[in-house]
Amino acid sequence: MTQTHRDRIEQVRALLARHHQDHILRFADRISADQQRQLLSDIESLDLEALDALVEQYVRQEPHFALPDEILPPATYPIEPGSKLREKYRQARRRGERLIAEGKVAAFVVAGGVGTRLNFDGPKGCFPATPIKKKVLFQVFAETIRAAEQRWGGVIPWYVMTSRANHEATERAFAECDHFGLEPSNVMLFTQGMMPSFDRDGRILLAEKHRLAMSPDGHGGSLRALYRSGALADIKRRGVEFISYWQVDNPQVRLIDPLFIGLHAEDAAEMSSKAVIKCDPLEKVGNFTLVNDRVTVIEYSDLPEDLARKQDGRGRYVFELGSIAIHLISRSFVERINEHGFSLPWHRADKKVAYVDEHGEPVQPNKPNGVKLETFIFDALPLAARSIILTIDRVEEFAPIKNAEGVDSAESSRVLQIERFARWLESAGVRVPRKSDGAVDAVIEISPFFALDAGQLQEKKSLLPAAIQPGQQIVLE
Repeated sequence: MTQTHRDRIEQVRALLARHHQDHILRFADRISADQQRQLLSDIESLDLEALDALVEQYVRQEPHFALPDEILPPATYPIEPGSKLREKYRQARRRGERLIAEGKVAAFVVAGGVGTRLNFDGPKGCFPATPIKKKVLFQVFAETIRAAEQRWGGVIPWYVMTSRANHEATERAFAECDHFGLEPSNVMLFTQGMMPSFDRDGRILLAEKHRLAMSPDGHGGSLRALYRSGALADIKRRGVEFISYWQVDNPQVRLIDPLFIGLHAEDAAEMSSKAVIKCDPLEKVGNFTLVNDRVTVIEYSDLPEDLARKQDGRGRYVFELGSIAIHLISRSFVERINEHGFSLPWHRADKKVAYVDEHGEPVQPNKPNGVKLETFIFDALPLAARSIILTIDRVEEFAPIKNAEGVDSAESSRVLQIERFARWLESAGVRVPRKSDGAVDAVIEISPFFALDAGQLQEKKSLLPAAIQPGQQIVLE
């Protein structure tokens, strides 16, 4: 080790000591020069002053959520418009189609996850998701983008936010699959920000002797990552005005939706959301509310049960709208909040974090031992001057794949995908077999190239069978 390198380490050690984090360098004299450089790079990526405040507020103590004094239900556009909204929906859909054709819309998926909870080795976007063809999630989205370009014209650039844990594997997947049929110049991959993990005393954990235990900073970090990665500059260069945001685990998402785009544009909104009617008042999704005249999502764990169960005069739950992480975001909004500096609230998560102990031995904890901090995309909603909510049919647009089994699993998503395709066929006059409990007695898959929605499918009635047989597998592509 040269004197200069040794001096640099001692300078960093002194800096860390002022922030009570000098334990990070306890193995610095026992690792290679390359490992020392990696460790120093990790350390220099930290904003230690900011971390001090976060440790005090979120790590050494359990943060307390202060319920707003007044919480109201927000206005929403319904799934089906009544007579007063029918014309507005028609105009909005036409405007959305024009914006797509003019190249004013970009696609943005948050894809930093790995398939650990699915018992899958690889980026979550590479998980096989469709009922018959087993297309991976990235392929589903890419085909939807290509089909939308063919239907409405225009180029829809695709921005994919990865994480340090899966970026290289995601790059390989896109390269090996020829960018899933998209023009490579219209696809941009970039990584999200990272945050260190802490023990409950606020000390940063080491994943290895030469690496900090780091984790993604949450999907709320996507707005800053767009800006810092250069993706936002590319979006502006292309003349894109609207960014369609979704998370990688939802194969059912209608990621290019003319109606949603048009309503957002017609109302001059900055950040808008899609919502589902909760299947249960205590369903574990965020709750759309109105606080200080701004759309605000309150987590299910923070909304008191009496409010969650509160009903209006018609017997409907007052806070019935659930957040499903589908948004439309104006480019100008992302520019504005980044140029003026913004900070979303941090959320604490107690997790099992693998680490090396004071002897340098790896430890795999069997219960939560560490604290991770992350931000959530929905916390940007109150920053928007105007925000709309469009209620959607859960079966049509929300079938997440999060767990290996049970709720929000690959199997539950498969059932919902088949149900959606069955409904499309039934609306076009095709007889679809159903069991006594109403479940579809067939396996159906419809490619985005054949139809993006029920309306487009009806235009192809001449290509459809009159009926599907019980137990039949059918692919339309």
